[in-house]
Amino acid sequence: MTDTVISSATREIVIGFDRPFVIIGERINPTGRKLLAAEMAAGDFSRVEADALAQVAAGAHMLDVNAGIPLADEPAILARAIQLVQSITDVPLSIDSSIVAALEAGLAVYKGKALVNSVTGEEDRLETVLPLVKKYGAAVVAISNDETGISEDPDVRFEVAKKIVHRAMDHGIPASDVVVDPLVMPIGAINHAGVQVMRLVKRLREELKVNTTCGASNISFGLPARDGINSGFLTMAIASGMTSAITNPLHGDIVRACMAADVMMGHDPDCARWIRRFREVPPPGTGAPGEQRGRREGGARRRAGGAPGAA
Repeated sequence: MTDTVISSATREIVIGFDRPFVIIGERINPTGRKLLAAEMAAGDFSRVEADALAQVAAGAHMLDVNAGIPLADEPAILARAIQLVQSITDVPLSIDSSIVAALEAGLAVYKGKALVNSVTGEEDRLETVLPLVKKYGAAVVAISNDETGISEDPDVRFEVAKKIVHRAMDHGIPASDVVVDPLVMPIGAINHAGVQVMRLVKRLREELKVNTTCGASNISFGLPARDGINSGFLTMAIASGMTSAITNPLHGDIVRACMAADVMMGHDPDCARWIRRFREVPPPGTGAPGEQRGRREGGARRRAGGAPGAA
């Protein structure tokens, strides 16, 4: 059993084989969101704040924070976004950037143990990101591609992941602090992409004994009714051993699918989380069983000549 502990200043989340699936909210990312990118570049973080609060309210256990805006001061913007998000919510964060200076700026202001997103198998990336992860005591997402690109062969991607895990250990980072992204490809373009991921996740769990994550929405790119594809993919990925995903918790079907998968996998004892989230509480006066019993008992007392509540 492998547990990856991520924390904020006051809250801890554990990604693990026998634990509830961890939903990492994807919305704080200006990629493809022109208005958000313009606002963040101009120093307006009101949408970042709103997205953070909405995702946590919807069920996100962690939030991914990205500030990848062309021609902007990404290290400064990322650091400011992280400080803002940590000031309004206590969930742990994934610090997301392809720029090492931005990762370091984010780690320098982060309170707790962050998840660094990400490192690849490229030599220069390994030798710049891994020492940073070790320096700040963080965990890291390992993306299964290297100088040769993204292989369509899941066995090749497994070998890249294995390389990253071993190199992380060489830097003093335990395998439990490496969360592997097996790389989800669009199933509309590669029809066996889903099968590839399921097979790879199972190997990563059984052979490398590492936790896994992914950008779940990649699977449905270019298809209609994407939430249906994403939800189906996540339930199957969880059954195959995936332990977390970066996705959109504002889509209710996705949250329900992940929570239902937890129930089926035995990660929600007595279905307690499901019941708390989805049980409908009847409004007063609608004939709920407790009220019906109370009315019957009250009527019996009155017929017997007693007042309600009388001994």
